[in-house]
Amino acid sequence: MESIQATKQRFGIIGNDAKLNRAIEKAIQVAPTDISVLVTGESGVGKESIPKIIHQLSHRKHGKYIAVNCGAIPEGTIDSELFGHEKGAFTGATQTRSGYFEVADGGTIFLDEVGELPLTTQVRLLRVLENGEFIKVGSSQVQKTNVRIVAATNVNMFDAIKKEKFREDLYYRLSTVEIHLPPLRDRKDDIHLLFRKFASDFALKYKMPTIKLTDEAVVALLKYRWSGNIRQLRNVAEQISVLEQNRTISAATLQGYLPNEGSNLPAIINTSKSESDFSNEREILYKVLFDMKSDLNDLKKLTMELMKSGNVKDVQKQNEGLIQKIYGEEEDATIEDLEVLSIAEKSPENFEPAPESQDKYHFAEEIEEEETLSLHDKELELIKKSLERHDGKRKLAAAELGISERTLYRKIKQYDL
Repeated sequence: MESIQATKQRFGIIGNDAKLNRAIEKAIQVAPTDISVLVTGESGVGKESIPKIIHQLSHRKHGKYIAVNCGAIPEGTIDSELFGHEKGAFTGATQTRSGYFEVADGGTIFLDEVGELPLTTQVRLLRVLENGEFIKVGSSQVQKTNVRIVAATNVNMFDAIKKEKFREDLYYRLSTVEIHLPPLRDRKDDIHLLFRKFASDFALKYKMPTIKLTDEAVVALLKYRWSGNIRQLRNVAEQISVLEQNRTISAATLQGYLPNEGSNLPAIINTSKSESDFSNEREILYKVLFDMKSDLNDLKKLTMELMKSGNVKDVQKQNEGLIQKIYGEEEDATIEDLEVLSIAEKSPENFEPAPESQDKYHFAEEIEEEETLSLHDKELELIKKSLERHDGKRKLAAAELGISERTLYRKIKQYDL
């Protein structure tokens, strides 16, 4: 088995951090197998180095190695890119095309930013991982492929699963072994080492003397947060190498190339604002509906007491609070009001309010049966209407209802639609 130091030299990896060494060690150990690997870490930490190590130290090293940036391929064409398509499968498909999984048969595919894959593509990828089968777009023929999949992501996969943006079963298939690369701010001893390496490389590239940092500049370099990690450090080293005439870089000069990131404390970003707002609006709507139901029941109760007793004054005295609630605080209910209610309930078909009270009283011709406010029934009714409106097309119905297609499918099974 190749040593960690030899591997770092072979693949140009700089640093002696313990977490970095552990990540490389895991890559070396897992390389001879066909186990799927998920590489995690922030953007710019160098995740692309791990799949290269795994491929070159495996029995597939003579096969093809294909790196695919899943986040850079449009959703409408990613299935075609990965799995290929048949001639005429869609507009512009003038000839049959082989996808990456067919081309890389016997080799390794690196799926960078795998968390950006659409849910439909995730289903296809899960099938490849389970039994090595895939179907080209526009075809019905099942094809086999023998590829090693190494994926990488900088998103929190558990959050993505919770928000139904990533399949949980696919996550566990991909992350048989998970390799995490630490951010640059957690590798303090490696920062200056990396900067010197970049400075030397750019001096050679642009044929100029190598830049050097003063002691104060080194302190400033180590204190900086480096949100862009190694990629940002390399960018800063290149800028200084090209733009600065003085090859000795002071702390003040260095600070001019470092964006002001404010506090080093992590910011708390409310990513669920829109969902929270929608939830609050829905709760307010439900409260209004329940209040309306309560008022209607109170009105019915008062009317029934009038019909049974026939004694308006006693009923008014016993239900002063209820009458006040029905009519509000701006005006007091009178005996005549109750008499009107009583007459209207006893013979609604013959009731005609006096002209002066026409605007004050509005009575229904009959008391309808109490409408149900069951959330279950309302949800079922909305799903049925949406599916009917879109001729049973779940994707369009889910978009209209504001839920994922997967959730809608679960609801359809739950309600046996």
